[in-house]
Amino acid sequence: MTKGLMSRRSLLAGAAGMAGLATLPALAQDGTTEFTPPASATVRNNASSFRMLQWQDYFQNTRNGMILCDINSRALHYWSEDLSIYRLYPTSVPLSEDLTRRGRTEVIQKVVNPPWRPTASMKQRNPDWPDMVPGGSKDNPLGTRALYLSWTYYRIHGTHDTRKIGRKSSNGCVGLYNEHVEELFEMAKVGTQVILI
Repeated sequence: MTKGLMSRRSLLAGAAGMAGLATLPALAQDGTTEFTPPASATVRNNASSFRMLQWQDYFQNTRNGMILCDINSRALHYWSEDLSIYRLYPTSVPLSEDLTRRGRTEVIQKVVNPPWRPTASMKQRNPDWPDMVPGGSKDNPLGTRALYLSWTYYRIHGTHDTRKIGRKSSNGCVGLYNEHVEELFEMAKVGTQVILI
């Protein structure tokens, strides 16, 4: 009987401890809590430091669905056109500010097992990189799926290197776990609105 009581007490103490964690301020991976929301934004933080954003603060309509890539919290938000689906995915983001692009774009092409070709500036920084890695290869940095954006060379894509997710690790693109990009690939369509903030 004492053993059962101790188990229940341990369980209750653990639950109380977890509830207490929810009241702590969410810290970004760089240790800061800085965030300046749009003046009208309603922001809720959860324990993982993802910001719970509202689509109305960024998009004027839901036509073709919406993707919001939040570079600061390293998260991608997806809303379906009829708002019946909402997803929040952890991402990798560009290594530096000079590789980062922000603003409005859209999905212009969807590719299964995309081939990867480094840009001229990537080859200049990394001359030993191959000129092309075929789609489906485990060495392919684009993973299993890619959503091509209207900006040249910019993609939302998967990655085989799961260590990159949650980090500043890309050359400009937004990366997701392969299983997440495969789910997003099925929901998003050519014409889906995209904003990077």
